[in-house]
Amino acid sequence: MGDITNFAIPFFLATLLIELGLSIYGNREYYTKKDTFASLTMGIGSIKSSLITKGLKFGVFTFLYEYRLIEIPMVWWGFIALMLSDDFSYYWFHRMSHKMRYFWASHVVHHSSQHYNLSTALRQTWTGELSGSFMFYAWMPLVGFDPWWILTAQSINLIYQYWIHTEVIRKMPRWFELIFNTPSHHRVHHANDLQYLDMNYAGILIVWDRMFGTFIDETKAPTYGLTTNISTYNPARIAFSEWGSLARDVFRTSGILNKLRYIFAPPGWSPDGSTLTTEEMREKAN
Repeated sequence: MGDITNFAIPFFLATLLIELGLSIYGNREYYTKKDTFASLTMGIGSIKSSLITKGLKFGVFTFLYEYRLIEIPMVWWGFIALMLSDDFSYYWFHRMSHKMRYFWASHVVHHSSQHYNLSTALRQTWTGELSGSFMFYAWMPLVGFDPWWILTAQSINLIYQYWIHTEVIRKMPRWFELIFNTPSHHRVHHANDLQYLDMNYAGILIVWDRMFGTFIDETKAPTYGLTTNISTYNPARIAFSEWGSLARDVFRTSGILNKLRYIFAPPGWSPDGSTLTTEEMREKAN
């Protein structure tokens, strides 16, 4: 099937307008004009950049598929295995995007809004796949999943995650909250509160976070955004500011080891401790 995300765009826009209407009717500040425009612009830019990067990704997956161990058919059990494999890969890609500054330079875009609404879901990076993030899924064609179906699974995962970017839905039924990612779980992920930082990485299934010790429940209203917000609505600055900051840090520091740590250590790492990682902030707070 391939990438089906673009077919969901009418649904995205329709539900966004409904949420916007509920925000206005309920006199809630879910949306602001500048922030929403910035998010939509980032989404459009992401679609355009993906026209190039998805071709690169598909080419790599197709090459790897030639060396597959087996061929997994897309019958019911094959499709379940496909979705579980994709969601497992997404969890680790997402977790590493918070633990390695190189990948964070792309992913930070999605966390740069200080609001949490359906337009935030569309605030996507322009550089993610270009940076090689798709390699977290490279094992899938080697095992035997067809590249077209891998793209389909990634699209389904992305479409699922759209609806969880909302404050309108507070809680789902308890059984659903135990198994699936929900608005409550994902609100936590977008928070800059210290207790919530770097938690709840799930795509579709929250069970990965429960299994790997990165789950936290929503116990207080989150504060959204970055620990140091970029304070801009300029799409180009949103897309590339962290890449610029990373390049400056690498250029200015001395020693090859420190340069490499700036790239591959967690965001916030610095040789002199002038900026802190999430774990260092937690240690300092205790």
